[in-house]
Amino acid sequence: MDGMFAYRDFSKYRASHVGEHAILSRRNQIPNWRGASDAGEVGEVAGEGDALKDLLRRLVRGEERYQLEVGGFTCHFDLDAEMCLSAKPVRISNGGLTVHVPSDGSGFTRSVRPYARIGDELAMKLTTPVQILHRDMANLPACNFTHSIPAVIFSTGVTGNAYHELSEIIIPLFLACRHFRSQLKFVATDYNEWWIRKYSTVLNRLSDYEALDLSDGGVHCFPAAVVGLRYHGNLALNASNVPLGHSMPEFRQFLRESYNLKTKNVHEIDKLHKPVLILISRTNSRKILNEDAIVELAQELGFQVVTAGPSMMSNLELFAKMVSSCSVFIGVHGAGLTNEIFLPDGAVVIQVVLLGLEWGSTNYYGSPATAMGLQYLEYKIEPQESSLAEVYGLDHPVIVDPLSVFAKGYMAVRAVYVDGQDVKINLDRFKATLEEAMRLVGHSTT
Repeated sequence: MDGMFAYRDFSKYRASHVGEHAILSRRNQIPNWRGASDAGEVGEVAGEGDALKDLLRRLVRGEERYQLEVGGFTCHFDLDAEMCLSAKPVRISNGGLTVHVPSDGSGFTRSVRPYARIGDELAMKLTTPVQILHRDMANLPACNFTHSIPAVIFSTGVTGNAYHELSEIIIPLFLACRHFRSQLKFVATDYNEWWIRKYSTVLNRLSDYEALDLSDGGVHCFPAAVVGLRYHGNLALNASNVPLGHSMPEFRQFLRESYNLKTKNVHEIDKLHKPVLILISRTNSRKILNEDAIVELAQELGFQVVTAGPSMMSNLELFAKMVSSCSVFIGVHGAGLTNEIFLPDGAVVIQVVLLGLEWGSTNYYGSPATAMGLQYLEYKIEPQESSLAEVYGLDHPVIVDPLSVFAKGYMAVRAVYVDGQDVKINLDRFKATLEEAMRLVGHSTT
């Protein structure tokens, strides 16, 4: 799944996104939002309801906040995400896919896709919509289980790629949930137990309760709910779009605390020992064909080299600790670079940028690295270093005119540049990059 969705952006796949007029139209589908709230329903205490409403209102601004304060319900729509908030008590059935909200008699239904990239058609095929039904109390199902804290509903259908998992689930969850101080319950739709286990350390930090798989067929009742998550950028927090004002340094500190990572800054690492360099070893596409020679070169320059393959990276908790203690992190453009998020401040990220992948390299890993407080270096390969040169020849449009391939659409780009390309790095050129990395972390080459 590496790179499965990302290059749809570069290929101008924004055409599938809803327009601004459609967003406004959806907002207008919420009737009577200035009507009276249903405080007191399902045993809600007014004071508790006000406290929950105050927590929810921090997730929205402007008219949406006013809707929530006056009517107890609102929805946020943008080009990437749909999120609805209910300060009214809700009843959740159908495995978390139906949310019943009490209304003043004017019933209506809306559908929310609880994943933070609704403009991506491939991601949406893996995301089951949640139906929000507004009905009067007489038409609400009876509660089988009653919970005293809010529900946060999101999909775990799009998994298996660290970049998408962090950018489109974990960071949005942090932004939506951190201020609840662990007093909430996650309701995972498209339930993926493997993903829940993988990120259990983070989820347990955000909630004092286990994530719920509501496949028991019962009706679960909550005093309030958040349905869906908001997207905030490529492996980033868009500070201008975060009502609570959280920042990437705050999120990275949250990860350090969650995974008990001791090193905050690269300068805290013992300078008496060789600086540790982690090299991501790819086994499918975008392989470094002369990886052994790269390792040998780095060792000659004074690095202690760790080669990290898929098996090593599969245990996120152990690998996060390993990354947090290294000084230089190297990888060919791909999802493995997502682990740069665990590096100490001031560490160096070296991204090997392949032909045709310049835009994605900058936007998905380069710019985010800088925003994280890391030092970022690029090694842009020359055409003769790419395996594509041998396949097509140096004069082929694939080499000299990548835009002609992008004009053919996402699948053509993926087949050629993402799935069909390996690299044999020029050691003389790469040596200068490694020497610069050594200098940036405060060491001299041997």
